[in-house]
Amino acid sequence: MKNSVGREIPEYIESYGQVKPFGGALANYGERTKTSVKLRSVKPGDNKLVETIDEVLDKVGIRDGMTVSFHHHLRNGDFVLNLVMEAIAKRGVKDITVAATGIFKIHEPLVDYIKSGIVTGISVNYIAPGPVATAISKGLLKKPAVLMSHGGRPRAIESGDLHIDVAFIAAPTADSYGNMNGVQGKAACGTLAYAVSDAQYADHVVAVTDNLVPYPACPIEISQDYVDYVVKVESIGDPNGIVSGTLTVTKDPVGLRIAKLAAQVIEATGYIKEGMSFQTGAGGTSLAVAAEVRRFMKEKNIVGSFAAGGITGYMVDMLNDGLFRSLFDVQCFDLKAIASMRDNPKHQKMSGSLYGNPHNRGAVVNNLDVMILGATEIDTDFNVNVVTGSDGIIIGASGGHNDTAAGSKLAIVVTNLTKGRLPVVKDQVTTVTTPGETIDVLVTERGIAVNPARQDLIDKLKDTDLPIVPIEELKNIAERLTGKPEPIEFSDQVVAVVQYRDGTVIDVVRKPL
Repeated sequence: MKNSVGREIPEYIESYGQVKPFGGALANYGERTKTSVKLRSVKPGDNKLVETIDEVLDKVGIRDGMTVSFHHHLRNGDFVLNLVMEAIAKRGVKDITVAATGIFKIHEPLVDYIKSGIVTGISVNYIAPGPVATAISKGLLKKPAVLMSHGGRPRAIESGDLHIDVAFIAAPTADSYGNMNGVQGKAACGTLAYAVSDAQYADHVVAVTDNLVPYPACPIEISQDYVDYVVKVESIGDPNGIVSGTLTVTKDPVGLRIAKLAAQVIEATGYIKEGMSFQTGAGGTSLAVAAEVRRFMKEKNIVGSFAAGGITGYMVDMLNDGLFRSLFDVQCFDLKAIASMRDNPKHQKMSGSLYGNPHNRGAVVNNLDVMILGATEIDTDFNVNVVTGSDGIIIGASGGHNDTAAGSKLAIVVTNLTKGRLPVVKDQVTTVTTPGETIDVLVTERGIAVNPARQDLIDKLKDTDLPIVPIEELKNIAERLTGKPEPIEFSDQVVAVVQYRDGTVIDVVRKPL
């Protein structure tokens, strides 16, 4: 069958189940019922502190077929997923589903567990290019991986679509009763936002810490009433691994031109105004857009309401300069952001659900004015791919991409027109991550394309000197520069299911031939 973005998807996928096809970005709202929560009450005098991961596994009754969850605020410095999975593997337990908010190169041991049948399922809302993503692409995982968004995952947990048997929460600081925070300790990572729904809804919740403090921990982000056990280990991770990727403004002339054009679009369409809200990624070009927006704001003496998302030191500087009244933080991208969250009450944490869940009483993304997005590919219908590369191999998942595109008033994709001698603009993207109906503008170094559905933006930009062109023209320019690549050939095997934020299936990833 075809969904509303024209993708051919199976009606039923083995080991996934009946498919609910994507029907539009706003098609699946309304009244919802949250799932029930299983918990065990704690009597006065009961002790939550256990000595080892093995003892925890005994207490939670780890067995074949369970789903265990992890969060990724330590990113490529996380040790907890590997520690727990090694202990599970030594017991000979099989058929485990790993529900991780993020998977990085450091989690390469998962590949052997996949090959041996210890891990048969994975759900994830961010996955870095690397061994695990490649193993999934090659069809080594028994069940199709489920690729979610940052808002879609808490929606799935709260609705019962994703049931977690045991949540293991890497806690940079915890006390013996389970109160924890991420802003103190040798592995401080900032907020624990992505673990909040896990703590609230998992059958068993385990705080794994290397900084056990006297009761009560202070401040508290995830509190004792959600936690069953606390275990102290030597190290939960290396905070230096949090800083992965580019976290400084690009100096590349092409990236700087794209950033300048994007900021001019924001200014010309009237979104640089008192009380504006803004989010950008952590890449060099995205931060260069923030630098240009910052300049406009200072020139106009504008104070924005908030900046949101994963927060970098650059956004902290804008807060400290008085350009925003507050930050909403779902993930600290660097040590400056961690320190700011610890010390500045205007730097607020938010859960993944508050950030982007479409089925709560209002996510923060709904109040975004401007969102700056990246793209691996974009097609002439403005559909965006950030999941698969030019070879069909998985290189990512949605993260907050389709959450913020749906919520923001102005969603701008910034990208070089060609990457690796391949065109970015195509007739059809390899994999749809974010539907074109939620993308408003594409900015490249060779021109700007506006979604025809946004006539209001077209009217505001038509009298400017900005290089506005149809997206088809950008595609033709790119193909003249690089040639038109041969299409990738795929088998029928579905290796990953790409869920939209509402739980419907927007696309599937098949095994490349």
